Amino acid sequence: MFITVPDCRKSFWKKWYIVTFVMSLVWISGFSYLLVWMIAIIGHTLNIPDTIMGLTFMAAGVSVPDVIASLIVAKDGLGDMAVSNAVGSNVFDILLCLGLPWFLDAVIHNDIIEVYSEGLVYSSITLLSTVFFLLIATHLNGWKLDKKFGVILIIVYLMFMTLSSLYELNVFGNVHPPECFTLYD
Repeated sequence: MFITVPDCRKSFWKKWYIVTFVMSLVWISGFSYLLVWMIAIIGHTLNIPDTIMGLTFMAAGVSVPDVIASLIVAKDGLGDMAVSNAVGSNVFDILLCLGLPWFLDAVIHNDIIEVYSEGLVYSSITLLSTVFFLLIATHLNGWKLDKKFGVILIIVYLMFMTLSSLYELNVFGNVHPPECFTLYD
């Protein structure tokens, strides 16, 4: 990477910051593609649905930078920034990281994108419920982040993951149709 991304901290490369930014995006895109591809291959090999792989491994993998950033600012006593980072990151992911690719695909191919999981409706309702829970629980905890509150949030996360996974595994009815046809079966 050091060959393709100019180090604009050095005086010789100072004016190359746009190239540094663009090449960083290229590398992040390449690694993201590789991550999605490998998660899909592993899920297919282990017969785990794509939605479960996305809810668990993919979500955990892409959230590590957010966890680290929140941990750093929380250690500095900026709990409000840690919470804002978590909420803002998820809003960005849902609205822009889903909206922009879907918009571009629809414009380029003049077609619609079908989502093949009715479990998404139930998962979205559950996710919205967790947002309300976060707001109410934070208020009831006196707008303080402490160990007890952290444990409660981890438990609620595990409950959300379990419930969403059960939706996608058709435990509560047939909400997740069979996976798409592939030449690799």
